[in-house]
Amino acid sequence: MTNIQILFFGIAFIFFMTTAGSALIFFFKKPISGKLNKIFLGFAAGVMIAASVWSLLIPAIAESAANGWGHWAFVPSALGFVGGGLFLLLIDVIVPHLHPGSKESEGLPVELKKTTKLFLAITIHNIPEGLAVGFAFGAALAIGTHSAFLGALGLALGIGIQNFPEGAAVSLPMKAETKSNWKAFWIGTGSGAVEPVAAAIGVILAYQIVALMPWLLAFAAGAMIYVVVEELIPEARLGEHSNLGTWGVMVGFVLMMILDVALS
Repeated sequence: MTNIQILFFGIAFIFFMTTAGSALIFFFKKPISGKLNKIFLGFAAGVMIAASVWSLLIPAIAESAANGWGHWAFVPSALGFVGGGLFLLLIDVIVPHLHPGSKESEGLPVELKKTTKLFLAITIHNIPEGLAVGFAFGAALAIGTHSAFLGALGLALGIGIQNFPEGAAVSLPMKAETKSNWKAFWIGTGSGAVEPVAAAIGVILAYQIVALMPWLLAFAAGAMIYVVVEELIPEARLGEHSNLGTWGVMVGFVLMMILDVALS
């Protein structure tokens, strides 16, 4: 594939995998088991942690060093990382949402349907994944080499792979709320639609404002780690059999690390 084809494939892939995962609603008659849900959540957390380190923070520091930051090359990454976490915190505080399994809504006190709040909670936490892929491809466009595009593709593949169980983890519980396979499917698919939109924004920002590239990569990393620590890991370790979630994290981390190193 050409570099541009790789870019469009990577962005389309992350959305396709969410849709494919959501489609599992038509093959499962019962909600996903607690054990399998822990594995899914742990796997997603592992992929996002590895992606934050290997695909975002390390390239951000390397880019800062190449741009003359010297021994202070960590500064843009450190500040961008914190900024990404604060950005997700701000969204959590402002946007009304309800996390699966929780009884108390978060965000501004606005009267919305439960399914709408659940949808918003999932959509919010898909934004960092889309931005991460977009920033990576934007950086690849600025660099212009085929290997840079392959590295960004590795990130997109990792995010896409973890989107498959994530899509299932969204749509299957939604069936209990909506009493409809199709409604649950469209909610799961819709929650992933924000990712290609965020990715497109990320590509434009990273490509047009090359000087901000290290800051943007670290920003995406901080936002993803916020999601991991705030949501995925706590949910993956609730109750018994927490080791399943732990191994999910380890497998996801190793897979993402392999993809990044193999394609870089």
